[in-house]
Amino acid sequence: MVNFSCVACHRYLRFAPFRQHGIGFVSLFLAVLLCILSPASHAQLEETIARIKPSVVGIGTYQRMKSPALTLMGTGFAVGDGLHIVTNAHVIPETLNLERMEKQVVITGRDNEPEIRDATVIFRDTAHDLALLRISGTALPVLTLGDSELIREGRRVAYTGFPIGMVLGFYPVTHQAIVSSITPIIRPVNNAVQLDAKLIRQLKTPFMVFQLDGVAYPGNSGSPLYDPDTGVVYGIINMVYVKGKKEAALSAPSGISYAIPGRHIVHMLNSAR
Repeated sequence: MVNFSCVACHRYLRFAPFRQHGIGFVSLFLAVLLCILSPASHAQLEETIARIKPSVVGIGTYQRMKSPALTLMGTGFAVGDGLHIVTNAHVIPETLNLERMEKQVVITGRDNEPEIRDATVIFRDTAHDLALLRISGTALPVLTLGDSELIREGRRVAYTGFPIGMVLGFYPVTHQAIVSSITPIIRPVNNAVQLDAKLIRQLKTPFMVFQLDGVAYPGNSGSPLYDPDTGVVYGIINMVYVKGKKEAALSAPSGISYAIPGRHIVHMLNSAR
């Protein structure tokens, strides 16, 4: 059944009397075509972004005596009971300056009225550059994790995060992309001289990542990678960890981004329990 909900179809129906002059069928065909090819998918993405944004948070540190006191390091998103946040391990400091009362925080809220919440790191999966935090306060809306094994090359995806930090206010940014390749996280080397200790460790436990044809920045690390129509999360954006392995020899070309498949997030959550 055709859904006559778009403007073009409504206009046709309003001027239905003109159909008797022989142009009705053509007009209806064009109207229906516009319904199919028009911004229906864009409208769906608009609704999805509105649902996603309350679950997306900033990841940072807070030190009252420092200027600025708040340092935004990356992005995360709420899962489970709404008090747990998934992000990249590399955006979490190894240590905090406790003498200067530095603490791990998560930034929620919206626009120029961010809310700073205390956060505790409860689990790290350094092999896949993932971390799980627990936050104080009331529960956030949560995102649903899908089966990342279902993702194929060419799949349309979106991701929302904080590529510019808080320079322009606490405003999340959304990008669209397709999964342009599913590729090993490690980059090939020409000879053994190029191997280092970190790369050797990765060679022991290689795994596949999503390569995207969208632009992302270090602040996007930890952003949810989701289906634009449903909001179901299939991965997590990762810039520093993957690009350091795959593109060190390519001067980090722009327009290429990477995401860790969501199955590793599910595994981390199961391990954390």
